[in-house]
Amino acid sequence: MKTILILEDETIMLNLLQKQLKADGYDVRAAEDGETGLAMMKEIKPDLVLLDIIMPKKDGFEVLEEKRRDKTIKDIPVIIISNSGQPVELTRAQSFGVVDWLIKTEFDPQEVKVKVKKQIG
Repeated sequence: MKTILILEDETIMLNLLQKQLKADGYDVRAAEDGETGLAMMKEIKPDLVLLDIIMPKKDGFEVLEEKRRDKTIKDIPVIIISNSGQPVELTRAQSFGVVDWLIKTEFDPQEVKVKVKKQIG
């Protein structure tokens, strides 16, 4: 079973994603701040990370920065979950090797399913 780690501080969004991905047969773990999420990433080495940009303790870019420097987790694919989807934000995320993104305001469970499947089957 593939493991997905969700780093998201908005409870409603987190619950939606967890419910959707569990229903699709994934082992889903979650953290509500970047610091905890990074520690979990190192511990469980998930197959995929869904990462919010704006979070307490460490934001998404700080998580990406640390992830890139740690050879044990640097190759884990990341899909960004963003409120804005601003081109400058997405370009910056891509520079960290982010594979895809979801815009919260356009949240579509079907889109989540497609993007996750594309990355980890």
